Amino acid sequence: MKPAVVLLSGGLDSATCLAIARSQGFACYCLSFDYGQRHSVELKAAEQVAKVLGASEHRILSLALAQFGGSALTDTRIAIPISGVQPGIPITYVPARNTIMLSLALAWAEVLGSHDIFVGVNAVDYSGYPDCRPDYIAAFEKMANLATRAGVEGIKLAIHAPLIDLSKAEIIRKGIQLGVDYGLTVSCYQADAEGLACGACDSCRLRAEGFATPGVTDPTRYRA
Repeated sequence: MKPAVVLLSGGLDSATCLAIARSQGFACYCLSFDYGQRHSVELKAAEQVAKVLGASEHRILSLALAQFGGSALTDTRIAIPISGVQPGIPITYVPARNTIMLSLALAWAEVLGSHDIFVGVNAVDYSGYPDCRPDYIAAFEKMANLATRAGVEGIKLAIHAPLIDLSKAEIIRKGIQLGVDYGLTVSCYQADAEGLACGACDSCRLRAEGFATPGVTDPTRYRA
């Protein structure tokens, strides 16, 4: 089995992405990040998901992104929006987060001799983050092939974003087909220590709509 590095947050999308990578025959090396996010309980979910879906290895790295702030996810003084998904880039966007995470995934991939990185970004039912768009993924892949030994030696590295053009409902259908237990995942931006969701933030709304559209039972545990 070829090794692949899979970015795993513990949420719905990344769990589905891991299941897809496994279904394609990759040995999955999962990478999660403790970056000072207020919903750090997602890391416990990531550990469970990695175990249940048969990851070859799972590592959690610490990043001090909270020192910069600038996002409702890393600065508790900034309220999480709960009025519904709005146009534009929301305050829950974490500056440069995906670029930093993909760069570290790239470093591990080089050490593993892997030419494949999987990331569960989505540009359909999402909050408008600029680092979830197809153009961004294509640009990072181009950079990766310029910046690595393998790329210079002519071995192409691929950034796989299998969910990028799917609706949340389509992602859920795909995950169910692959045996993903979404009850293990945590998506809420302000989930409590038990993983209970608020039901009002953008992530909760998008997740709930994704389950409602195909008529699938929502396993999310809510506080109220």
